[in-house]
Amino acid sequence: MKANSQLLTTIGERCRVCYTCVRDCPAKAIRIAQGQATVLPERCIGCGHCVRVCSQRAKRVYRSIEEALDLLRSGAPTAALVAPSFPAEFADLGPDRLVGALRALGFAQVAEVAFGADLVAAEYARLLAGNGRHRYIATTCPAAVAYIEKYHPALVPHLAPVASPMVATARALRRLHGDALRCVFIGPCLAKKTEADRDNGDGRGEIEAVLTFSELRELFAEQGVDPGRVPGSDFDPPHPGLGALFPISRGMLQAARVTEDLLRGDVVAADGRSGFTQAIGEFETGALDARLLEVLCCHGCIMGSGMSVDTPLFRRRAAVSQYVRGRTPPDAETSARIAERLKGLDLTARFAPRPVPQPAVPDEAIREILQRLGKQNPADELNCGACGYRTCREHALAIAQGLAESEMCLPYTIERLRRSLDDLSRSNASLASTREALINAEKLASMGQMAAGIAHEVNNPLGVILLYARLMLDDLPAEAPEREDLRLIAAEAERCKKIVTGLLNFSRRSKVNRRPCDLRALIDRCLRASIVPETVTVRVEHRMRDPVAEIDEDQVVQVLTNLIVNAVEAMPGGGALTLRTAESEDGTSVRFEVADTGVGIPPENIAHIFEPFFTTKQIGKGTGLGLAVAYGIVKMHQGRIEVVSNHDPSKGATGTAFTVTLPRKEATL
Repeated sequence: MKANSQLLTTIGERCRVCYTCVRDCPAKAIRIAQGQATVLPERCIGCGHCVRVCSQRAKRVYRSIEEALDLLRSGAPTAALVAPSFPAEFADLGPDRLVGALRALGFAQVAEVAFGADLVAAEYARLLAGNGRHRYIATTCPAAVAYIEKYHPALVPHLAPVASPMVATARALRRLHGDALRCVFIGPCLAKKTEADRDNGDGRGEIEAVLTFSELRELFAEQGVDPGRVPGSDFDPPHPGLGALFPISRGMLQAARVTEDLLRGDVVAADGRSGFTQAIGEFETGALDARLLEVLCCHGCIMGSGMSVDTPLFRRRAAVSQYVRGRTPPDAETSARIAERLKGLDLTARFAPRPVPQPAVPDEAIREILQRLGKQNPADELNCGACGYRTCREHALAIAQGLAESEMCLPYTIERLRRSLDDLSRSNASLASTREALINAEKLASMGQMAAGIAHEVNNPLGVILLYARLMLDDLPAEAPEREDLRLIAAEAERCKKIVTGLLNFSRRSKVNRRPCDLRALIDRCLRASIVPETVTVRVEHRMRDPVAEIDEDQVVQVLTNLIVNAVEAMPGGGALTLRTAESEDGTSVRFEVADTGVGIPPENIAHIFEPFFTTKQIGKGTGLGLAVAYGIVKMHQGRIEVVSNHDPSKGATGTAFTVTLPRKEATL
């Protein structure tokens, strides 16, 4: 890999904040910031689990195709080192076509890394055959090695000092063909890209470039090489034995002829995202007392993130097994000659701790974060794993370390959304009420302008009609038959005059003259000015600690008088009239309620009752301006008027209740 390059990066526009990569990262090397996942190279072990599980393909892998092409174009002899998991990837081709396609790309040598696996297996057999009880961890998986170096540095002395099959193969080929040979590893593992950068002690790495199987398919397509049409060819020697089983879990043990004896427990194998981390943790604590621990970060290399096929695990295992069974055994004479030339080949490896800083976080800080997430006690810690962490405390620790966000907690986010929806619901109701008020205000404004014009034009002619009707009544004899007609003219003219007076009251833009007023006395005044029949029972309830409010007394009396008159008229057969005063909990507003047990208002009329000239009373009984004028007065007081009514006896007692809410004092800017 080039200097300052990064193995894994995130394509921001594709990241959907699903936290799947966080959940599947054994090293928790992914930071979530502002909803975006970022792979932290200092924490990453290169396992590639995040690549495999990302359904949106938001993870970008370092591309090595240009490096491989540069080697092929350089003229230097270049060897392709093919990982033993190739039968699981190229089951559609067969080994001869794959080798032929690699030669068509320009590789001078095409070798099987399985031969290096044979060399490594023999080293492990010798290591275990030696005396002593030193405990080893196999180093065939570079992701597992990186995990130990970074997160369990105390176990580095237990890493078996044996090179990986990739490195062993490169060293063997250079012994056979000279140091000028350049090596390109081709396999299923992303971590091999970072392993290739390891210094072997002489200032350079063992491998010049690493291609995944996915990249190899891209390279074939870019260079116009069709593996299905090229001439077939065989791998170059040296040819492998059981080392071809290495990509299958426990394949290394079989190649080394080491048995995982469940009774003795000397050798233990573990694989998979959770299996290998758990085994390493138990090995460190001593709970796992094995002489050799073989760990693979994946379920065998055949499940590596550099594979492009989606075939299931056991079909891949079968493909590798079938290839090993069907291949021709290596020629004994050739194998012996090669073994002689490779005698004394250095197969050692060195490892060093690279601990990831783990800043200490006080328990108090974690508790504070948990409480912020709504987890007040252990029972609230659901440990649902939706955030990508196993427990709520791990998530809180990650937040404290700057690796995670509070919004990753699903219960916390759901609760926030619920509160937001409640707030939106209240805001929506308030906006609907405001919209209705604006519509009514617009209606009132337009009607006010019209009313002012009507009142001005109609008032004088009405006065003339009324005057002459009364003069004629005075001149006619008492027994004249025309008197009844004149009385009707005078009565209708008087009614028109009342309508005009109401229009004038409605259209005028009066100012609110606020002064302190005792609301209890105000209620008494309104009742004295109203005609209430004996069939109507009046009840007054005061629920106020402070009965004084700053209002325009005359205007509020007009509002209450209109409501009382309407309530009485809604109970022609008698009933109960209730007047209540109350105040808000903080004392900043006061309320009047006028309730009756009358016939109620039909639902279809509720939306129109504050509109000018809307009335359900008989002709001559009302102008339809009383509630419109009351509405205008209440709005001028910066208050609100609300109505609740039941017109259907089947739904309960009928009746209507108007509630007027006014600020106790005028709002100041």
